[in-house]
Amino acid sequence: MHDLDNRFTYHAPKAGQSEKYEKLRAKGKELAELIVELSPQTREQSLALTKVEEAIFWVNAAIARYS
Repeated sequence: MHDLDNRFTYHAPKAGQSEKYEKLRAKGKELAELIVELSPQTREQSLALTKVEEAIFWVNAAIARYS
């Protein structure tokens, strides 16, 4: 069973969701800043930053779709 309708539908923020998004973005940025501070500017660093960004994206999608 596919969840395509839910995946490809706009989900307007519900009460309390915006605060969750803000908290997650702040923690994601905090981790990204630590990665930049502690590692050399390399392809690996770039990939690590992309993965943090992806993680925040996906958890935001989970909140939007299922909360």
